[in-house]
Amino acid sequence: MSASVSTLPGLDPAALPLRSAPAAPGHFDELFGATTPAAPTAPTTPAATDGPDAADAATAPPARSLNPAWARFFAYLGKDDLARSNDNLQRQLRDNGVTYNVYADASAGLQRPWALDLLPLIVSPQDWAQIEAGVRQRARLLDAMMADLYGPRTLLQRALLPAALVQGHPGYLRPMLDVRPPGDTWLPIVALDLAHGPDGRWSVVGQRTQAPSGLGYLLENRIAVSRQFPHAFAGMKVQRLAASYRALMEGLQRRLPEGENARIALLTPGPYNETYFEHAYLARYLGLTLVEGSDLTVRDQRLYLKTLQGLEPVHALIKRLDDEWLDPLELRADSTLGVPGLLQVLRAGNLLMANMPGSAPLESSALLGFLPAISEHLLGEPLRLPSLATWWCGEEAALREVLPLLPTSVIRPTYPNTRMDTVMGRSLDERALNEWAGRIARHPEDYTVQAWLPLSQTPTWTPDGLVPRSAILRVFALADGPQSWRVLPGGLVRLAPRGELVAAMQRGGSSADCWVLTDGAVDRTTMLNPATGVPTQAQPKRPVTSRAAENLFWLGRYTERAESSVRMAQIMLRQLSGDEPGARPLVAWLSALARENALVLPDVPGAEQSPRVFTRSLIAALAPAPGTPLAEQSYSVGFNLRALKSAAAQVRERLSQEHWNLIKRTEGDFARDCAALSGNAEYATAEALVALQNASELLAAITGAQTDRMVRDSGWRLLSIGRHIERLVTLARALMLGLEQRSLQDIDGFEAMVALFDSTITFHARYQQRRDMAALLDLLVLDRDNPRSLAWVLHSLRARLLRLAENTSPADTALALALPQPETWQLATLAQPGSERNFGALHTLLADCIGAAGTLSDEITRLHFSHADRPSQSLEI
Repeated sequence: MSASVSTLPGLDPAALPLRSAPAAPGHFDELFGATTPAAPTAPTTPAATDGPDAADAATAPPARSLNPAWARFFAYLGKDDLARSNDNLQRQLRDNGVTYNVYADASAGLQRPWALDLLPLIVSPQDWAQIEAGVRQRARLLDAMMADLYGPRTLLQRALLPAALVQGHPGYLRPMLDVRPPGDTWLPIVALDLAHGPDGRWSVVGQRTQAPSGLGYLLENRIAVSRQFPHAFAGMKVQRLAASYRALMEGLQRRLPEGENARIALLTPGPYNETYFEHAYLARYLGLTLVEGSDLTVRDQRLYLKTLQGLEPVHALIKRLDDEWLDPLELRADSTLGVPGLLQVLRAGNLLMANMPGSAPLESSALLGFLPAISEHLLGEPLRLPSLATWWCGEEAALREVLPLLPTSVIRPTYPNTRMDTVMGRSLDERALNEWAGRIARHPEDYTVQAWLPLSQTPTWTPDGLVPRSAILRVFALADGPQSWRVLPGGLVRLAPRGELVAAMQRGGSSADCWVLTDGAVDRTTMLNPATGVPTQAQPKRPVTSRAAENLFWLGRYTERAESSVRMAQIMLRQLSGDEPGARPLVAWLSALARENALVLPDVPGAEQSPRVFTRSLIAALAPAPGTPLAEQSYSVGFNLRALKSAAAQVRERLSQEHWNLIKRTEGDFARDCAALSGNAEYATAEALVALQNASELLAAITGAQTDRMVRDSGWRLLSIGRHIERLVTLARALMLGLEQRSLQDIDGFEAMVALFDSTITFHARYQQRRDMAALLDLLVLDRDNPRSLAWVLHSLRARLLRLAENTSPADTALALALPQPETWQLATLAQPGSERNFGALHTLLADCIGAAGTLSDEITRLHFSHADRPSQSLEI
């Protein structure tokens, strides 16, 4: 089949698997490889320029044939079911948990699934040769500009750049003046946004140098889409991506004295950033440590990673947050995302950063108009890739020239953080145009005007046919050595949503893969070492950062706390929903247990006073309605599940996708089930029990994922320690309350206590109908084979701490030895009722367990999470 396909000159549009509309008039049509002629009857309106309605209404010239590359693509597809392929693609994205936060979409919540179209954008070898040469030149030019702006500043002295665009830009960082980065390379990662114009030429419409996004998403796009079309992907000789990523990592290592032994980390703002999935994905792919600012600290002008083993040096940092947040000491004082003293480390030459801070002025669209002259000055050559015609209104001549052009131009802010969106002049009426002209005349330096370029339109799949949508291609230049860049053969395609002119993910757009074709051999380099079969950049031992360790610790605690609160609520509802009220000691114990564990608000009457009010309050508190003030919430099941999800989100990169999906499903399903109970809490006991049972089953699955599907490293041991600390406190305190309320003297109270310890089946199998304290304490306190007994919990805690001490701090051994010793406990002593059946020895034992758990939690925090006992950082500013 491949032989016949390779000779295809084209394919009749009638042979397409689905009906296709042409691109809008005046736009380059990627599918047909030509520009759609302008409509003869009426001029193109703003709504028709990029909108699908106009595209649907337009009529394709009858003689047009498909672009040869697209003809080959569809010939490889044959009779493939595109609907099924699209379903498979979307399912894969959901299974992989690919997400993106769209701020403009208020209904999407924190995250929404990543939007990816089934069909790729196809770039010919001839077009790619032009793009590759131009992008590599732009990377050299932008890096040379950075070196000049923070060094000799000849561009300003010779008026090749207005000082207002540089020194007046809030992103120009004077603390970086006269700094020289390792290898004299300022920008190891450069991203350019390219548009395919009506003349068939590619133009630069924007550049990103601070923390360009897309390197992770385009990888996921490539994997997902190529799996749907494996024959076309192989037969069309699509260039692969791995060699560029490998070259980036090897280039960073070559510029570091430590070489292959250098520790390289990826700095992320955290899980609430819109592209956090990409940060975690890219860190895993490149074998990097994913860190947040709180994971790092500065000591003696060097950067260190806070780990369970102590402070470990960091030699290079790939940053994924904008410069202003990097260092609260010298930049934004309110930043909690950066590292105090980080710029000092850079000035001392002790850190390689990709990219170096201070490049924000290069991202201003106003600079595009000055680049041709700057390229001649710095590189001695003209630009290979043109930029959109751009005018900075701060120059009087440019202002006079551009004001009459506003109806056919695009108005952009010159500086960031102005809260101004891009304005399309074609969408403004005469009054609005006059208002904008007035604003620009009053503050000309704040505005930049660009010529409007009709974006090319690429086919996208819909159930009704192929629909053209406007596209922007983001291409990356990656440094493979000092002052050397290679262009990643592909990119991130952003598609404009229906009815929109701007192809932006933040506006709810979608993405597509980019297939760059080659006439030569396909580079099949991978990130795996051919000799060992493991990632070339894999670190010999994955460090556990203190932040990750703390979140894993609390992930364990909240998992156990959620399970306990579910079980308590089930016991309470079952005991209080019967026809006959329970014995007063049992009801008093349930009330005390509910208050102790915040299952009801403090001012709710006890169950012994008003069982109905107590039950209604218990059900209402299971999951407070969204927007309920924190002071009016109880820390019940819903709260614990949200806290569990929050802790898990902080260490998502350490959890399997199935584990994360279970956590999200448990919290979401329980919130939905409880929302159905609102307004009917008085008669919803049965429905509440169903919701609790569903949550209990899902929590059991989460426990299984934590027990059987996580690597047994120090982080997992802290998760397990957190669970056991929580279990020890909860069970010991529940048993103590039972003794104080004397609920164990009643058969229902006795059974409720055994149920709370999740030991009902074992108890009855072993002791049949016995209901005495000796049997109870033997199973719930002393039994070393019962994972719910206090002795088993203490034994497991000691074992985890001793194993933790082997890899972290010897102080963990002391913590293990300080725990109560179940080997010294005697059943005869504990079961001795004493005066008034107060079981004094047992009460003392339970108090010791509770106190030991609290002390252990505090000491673990001091030793492993806070690093407060480390020497203070050295700052010389």
